[in-house]
Amino acid sequence: LDLVDRRLATVLFTDIVESTPLVTQLGDQAWRARLEEHDRVFGATVGDYAGRVVKSTGDGILALFDLPTQAVRCAQALHNEVASVGLSMRAGMHTGEVELRGDDVLGLAVHVAARVQAQAKPNTTLASATVRDLSAGSGIEFREGTSTTLMGVDGEWILYDCSSRIPREPSGIAHYPVPGSAYAAVKSS
Repeated sequence: LDLVDRRLATVLFTDIVESTPLVTQLGDQAWRARLEEHDRVFGATVGDYAGRVVKSTGDGILALFDLPTQAVRCAQALHNEVASVGLSMRAGMHTGEVELRGDDVLGLAVHVAARVQAQAKPNTTLASATVRDLSAGSGIEFREGTSTTLMGVDGEWILYDCSSRIPREPSGIAHYPVPGSAYAAVKSS
C-alpha cells in the first residue's frame, strides 16, 4: 500500500506583471540577474511568514503556508517588495488539501490557486472564499467578492481582493512573522 502524503495548506502563486516586455528591454543577462534577486527576496519574505517556496515559476513563485493569514500577509509584503524596485505583481491563493511529492506539490488546490492568480489584475492579490472564511477574526480586509469561473475547474468561485498594503517596520522589512511551520522541515522520501 502506497501512502500519499496529503496536507491542508494555503497555496500562493505570484507573477511579475508585464515580464516579457521587461525581458525585451533588459536583455537576457540583466533579466537573469533581476530574477535571481527576485528569488532571493521572495524566498526570504516567504520564510518570514513561515512559508516554503516550492518552486520558481520563471517570473513568480509557488509557495505553501500552514495558515491562510500567513499567505495573505506574505503576499501583501511581496507587493511592497516589488513596488520598491519599480515592478508590479499579481498573486492568487487557495486553501485545500495538497499532495506532497518529493520537493513538489500537486493536487486540485494547486490548480485552483493558479487559476485564482490568473484572474488577478496587476498589483492585486485574489483569494478564494475558503481563504477568506478561514481568516475570519484576523483583521485582514477582504473586499467584496466577485463570482467567476476558473478555467478547467467546475462551478462558480467567489474571489476576494485582499491587496491592502501593510506598513513597513523600522528594519525596512514588512512582516508579521508566525513562528514555526510544518512545511519548513518537510522532506518527503
